Parts: sequence; structure tokens; C-alpha cells
Amino acid sequence: MDTAPTPERDPWRPLRYLWRVPLLLLHIVLGILLCSLVLSWNRHRVMVDGREPFVHRMIRWWSTVLMRIFGLRSVRVGTPLPDPVLFVANHTSWIDIELLHSQRAACFVAKAEIARWPLVGWMAATGGTIFHRRGSNHSLAAVMQAMVERLRGGRSVAVFPEGGTGHNGVLKVFHARIFQAALDARVPVQPVALRFARNGKRVVDAGFREGENFMGNLLRMLGEAPLDAEVHFLAPVPAMPDARRRMADLSRERIGAALEDAHA
Repeated sequence: MDTAPTPERDPWRPLRYLWRVPLLLLHIVLGILLCSLVLSWNRHRVMVDGREPFVHRMIRWWSTVLMRIFGLRSVRVGTPLPDPVLFVANHTSWIDIELLHSQRAACFVAKAEIARWPLVGWMAATGGTIFHRRGSNHSLAAVMQAMVERLRGGRSVAVFPEGGTGHNGVLKVFHARIFQAALDARVPVQPVALRFARNGKRVVDAGFREGENFMGNLLRMLGEAPLDAEVHFLAPVPAMPDARRRMADLSRERIGAALEDAHA
């Protein structure tokens, strides 16, 4: 596995904080306005003939600028399917949501704890996030129902089938049950590989480090040297009503190959 760890001693890190922190605060204010004035009354719009509604373009713009503030250049590889579709992606940190949003607006499934985060929880809820309490079968059933309703309503949904963030670039096993939502809604499943790179070499340190929390990762990444943040839209996975496990494994295989072989 090719990795390009960031040097521990970076003399430019303090200078990056000087201009990135004010820009981040300003962009958060813009995000609050976006949620209040646009998403609150326009979030249920869907694609028509493959054309993105205005609210989706605004979400992508906000997320793209956020990535740039963190020194991340969002790069699309491949073509996303038109709505509605179930996107399944690898998961390393909170950045993954904004990275995918920079290329395609979708409703995310996220842990319930995020709903209680100051400001972030409100913005996530306003953006249509579906919250799930881990370990609760009742919550999972409600999440599956909400996913099917969103998909049948013409909106795309994005999930992280690993059920949590991985470390050091290692893909965990994909949970198969989540794929039932696509089967019930009769929509395609498209794997998405989220890959961070510098000079063509994969960087696994952009995700959560062992024991690192949200704020710790945010502050560390805010001072990092520039990275390419790649969003690989891969070939759709065929529907297999009697083989959800195979759908999950095939999605994982394709994502794993894209993570290792991109720009090889």
C-alpha cells in the first residue's frame, strides 16, 4: 500500500492556521445562512431529467469551498449515476461527508451523536441527514424505512457500510443489511472510493488517528499541507435480491481496488 505520511515537523503549519481559521469561521457563517435561507424551504427538491436543483448546487459549492479551506482539492473520477441512487463509500473521518457532497448532494446516514453536536447537528439535520443509534435494532429499522422513503421520493442516499471509521487505510467488513434499502426502493447501488493523495501517492493519515476525536482531527487537518481529495464513482453493483452479502463484498472489493490502484 502506497502511503505518503505528512512530515511531523512542518514549519508552514502555524502560517496556515493564520489564514485558514478566519476563512473557516466566515464559511461557517455562510453555511448557517445557507441552511436558514435555502435548505430550510428547498431541501426536498429532486433532480429533473438529470439536472441538479439549485439547492444541490449550493451544497456542492459550500462543501467544495470548505475542502479548499482545509487545503483539499476535490477531484472527481468517474461519473455519478443520476438520482435516485444508493452511494456506498469507505469511511475514515468526518471529512468524507463533505468530500462526497462536494461532488454530489445526497442524504447521509450518520450516528445519532452528531445530532447533538452544537451547530453541526443542526446543519446536518437541516441537510436531510438520517440519524442512527448504533446497537439499536429499532433505530436501524427506522433508518432503513427512512432510506427507502428518500430513495422512492427521488433523492439519493449515501451510507458508510463499514459502520464506523477505519484506521490506517484498512477497509473493514461492509454490513450487508444496509443494501436492502436499495433493493426495496428498486434503485441502483454505486460504490464510491474516497481517497486522499499527495503527488499521486495515497495518504492514509488524513483520517482519524487511533484515539483521535472530531475536534482533534479538525484542528490537525486545518494545518495540513495541501492534498488531493479524490472521489471515485465506480461501476454500479448488480441487484442481487437473494445475495445482499455478495453485493456488500463486491462493493468493498471495488472500493479497495480503487484505493490501491488509482494513479498506480
